[in-house]
Amino acid sequence: MIPKSFRARFLTGFLACAGLLGYAFYVQFSLGILPCNFCILQRIAFGALGAVFLIGGLIAPKSTSARKWLVVLALIPAIAGAGVALRHAWVQYFPPPMAGCGSPMSFMLEMMPVQSVLRKVLTASGDCSNINWSFLGLTMPAWCALWFIGLGIWAIAAGWRKSDRKFTARSLK
Repeated sequence: MIPKSFRARFLTGFLACAGLLGYAFYVQFSLGILPCNFCILQRIAFGALGAVFLIGGLIAPKSTSARKWLVVLALIPAIAGAGVALRHAWVQYFPPPMAGCGSPMSFMLEMMPVQSVLRKVLTASGDCSNINWSFLGLTMPAWCALWFIGLGIWAIAAGWRKSDRKFTARSLK
């Protein structure tokens, strides 16, 4: 059953993001598959998307313009996350010749400006190309890209829907 209200749709989006992050931590701590720099950026994007979904679900504005702004805010991490996930999948399917994913992200953030870190991470190679997990022929980054796209569409569907109408005896006449 698809939730009908804006609040329910955005809270469902939050639960999806929380579940995906929970599974990522399960894979890391229970299965022992350590995240690469791309994975960390995808987790940040899922966290940001989940935060927008939670805020939108808790506020549940009545005005259409406020809802559309929340959709735009949700689309920013969804598009960014999809871009990182697609780049990660590309690196996995077409690995570069040189091995080595680079320094840990915490070290790079201490030593370089954020723009340089992002440039370095997005040109990753080596360990980022290892495929440690797959399901139905798709790697985890490919699934993440599908989830980002799906959650972006979910946000659009929630925000561009006409306002929630309560049925009363007067509206039935």
